Amino acid sequence: MALQSNQNEKDKAKARIVKLRQLIDEYRHEYHVNDRSIMSEAAADSLKHELTELEERYPDLVTMDSPTQRVAGTPLPQFSSVAHRWPMLSLNDVFDASELESWQQRVEKLLPGEKTTYFIDLKMDGLACSLVYEYGLLVRAVTRGDGKNGEDVTQNARTINSVPLRLREDASRHLLQGYTEVRGEIVMYKADFEQLNRVRAVEGQALFANPRNLAAGTMRQLDATLVAARPLQFHAYDLLREDMDDVPTSAASYEYLRELGFNVNTQAQPASNIAALLEFAEQWQEKRLDLPFHTDGLVIKVNDREQFDRLGVVGKAPRGAVAYKYPAEQATTVVKDIVISIGRTGAATPVAVFDPVVVAGTTVQHASLHNADEIARKDVRIGDTVIIYKAGDIIPQVERVLPELRPNGTKAFDFSAALARQHPDLEFERPSGEVVTRVKGATGPLLLKRALRHFASKGALDIDGLGEKNAIALVDAGLIQDLADVYTLDKEKLLELERFAEISAEKLVQAVNRAKRPALHRFIYALGIRHVGAQTAIDLANHFGSLERLSQATLDDLSAVDGVGQVVAESIVGWFGDADNLSMLEKFKQLNVEPVQALTAGGSLEGKTFVITGSLGEMSREEAAERIRALGGKVTASVSAQTSYLVAGEKPGSSKVKQAEDHGTEQIDEQGLLELLKD
Repeated sequence: MALQSNQNEKDKAKARIVKLRQLIDEYRHEYHVNDRSIMSEAAADSLKHELTELEERYPDLVTMDSPTQRVAGTPLPQFSSVAHRWPMLSLNDVFDASELESWQQRVEKLLPGEKTTYFIDLKMDGLACSLVYEYGLLVRAVTRGDGKNGEDVTQNARTINSVPLRLREDASRHLLQGYTEVRGEIVMYKADFEQLNRVRAVEGQALFANPRNLAAGTMRQLDATLVAARPLQFHAYDLLREDMDDVPTSAASYEYLRELGFNVNTQAQPASNIAALLEFAEQWQEKRLDLPFHTDGLVIKVNDREQFDRLGVVGKAPRGAVAYKYPAEQATTVVKDIVISIGRTGAATPVAVFDPVVVAGTTVQHASLHNADEIARKDVRIGDTVIIYKAGDIIPQVERVLPELRPNGTKAFDFSAALARQHPDLEFERPSGEVVTRVKGATGPLLLKRALRHFASKGALDIDGLGEKNAIALVDAGLIQDLADVYTLDKEKLLELERFAEISAEKLVQAVNRAKRPALHRFIYALGIRHVGAQTAIDLANHFGSLERLSQATLDDLSAVDGVGQVVAESIVGWFGDADNLSMLEKFKQLNVEPVQALTAGGSLEGKTFVITGSLGEMSREEAAERIRALGGKVTASVSAQTSYLVAGEKPGSSKVKQAEDHGTEQIDEQGLLELLKD
């Protein structure tokens, strides 16, 4: 059976690999040959990373035509093709500190006992180009092409002011002799790009898409006068000579390049160890946004050229260098499920649930699909591969589906059927002319008033002074538009309302401030997530330990919690995937609301489960439940074989009593409960 299971997994991987190769090849051809992008570079990087991981897992599935075995596209036929003296290899990508450390460890393992240092530079987003000088004079400029052969763009390169037509005479004399090759990136600065687009907007012309595509497209113009009219820049990053001893290190190459008259990145520097590499990476993650050119990462090399050459090449990339990619603004992932969240306005919002993926520096696993029309327009189906991005750097969204990777047999998502299955206790309607389906008969203010009363109730955050009438008044006055606004209340705002005087306003503000560090289980319960009662909130708090971990839980993670079934799990995932809820959680953070895990464990009632029915005299049912939980016990809504005690007060529910008798559950009254609570 195990062999069969392994073979099935391999067959699935093989089918996925075939589809990934086809789509990546299509992207690369359009991007590098036709100067047209069918997806963002970040999304393409994500697909390539997935393909690389699959091929590493199943190396016998690697073929010569895989995108991982090539560098770029075919040269355009309008330019003559030129063979590179040394291949212009691309670099393997690493996406985080652990992958960078793994690369560094592999390098040191291949160079046992040798001291290894590194050189690090910003990775510019432009067109790679090689400039060939013979005895100091520029004789040829060649694009990367497919890594072995590139396009001769010499006439165009000569129009770029930062490309020296003759190397500076005062440079090191040995570099002015014989054959010298300078490699670098042709870029357009952000300010120049924006100015060009401003002019085109005034002239009524279509705007350029981005600086990288414009730089690449400009260098492929057959008329060099058009190239001269556009402000391109050349930044050098490598210097090659026949004699390796002429340029012993990457650090030395940058010094020589400056001598020869080239623009090189002043940020580039040597690094002695992995800690220095990571420090540089962290330093420039935010500062890169202020650079004149676009960059999506770093280039890290073994500094010593002799060591670099000995490390050799794996596939089509050198072992001695990697591209460290900063968190992508986009990524690809597979939709596992679509759940429907009921928001604070009663809107039914579909949420895509997918394999966890890092976007803009954070791990996300669900994204809003907005409404039924949006799902139909994008044709998002369970099993689809989708491109994810972050709107406003906060809310994950689905940009589009990649239908080329769609598994056979998928069906269009049936919104109505999913709504009926996930929320059978609610009625919905979609008013004429609107795109949003809502809970029938419910309005936003009405639902907010209910949510606010629950948020402040004794079983939740127990905010004294925020009862039903005050909740209604605050919402009607517009002082509270979501739950987080509770923490923006101050005495001056409250005194504007007829219901509040000096003392009552002061007391409410103090009660709100006391609730800024609520127990985690109370806060989870207070959020009002459908199907999450007080006991489930405790179980979730105990299992995950923090709101952040709960918010990142998958359906499988949630189903592993005792008492959480599919309906509850879907409701939780849907709640944390709702854009309004995510914005509200972010507001809680900004207002310094910090739920803390502060449950009592190991009490005298640990392992005991209670059901309470009927009315109690000395305390409310909510107070009784809290005291039971404080001693480690659990309180559930229905009697089962696992129930330890049925607490029967005045006028108990007959069905619960009958269930207790059927299961042989011990029944106690309020006095019996009080005796247990003394221990």
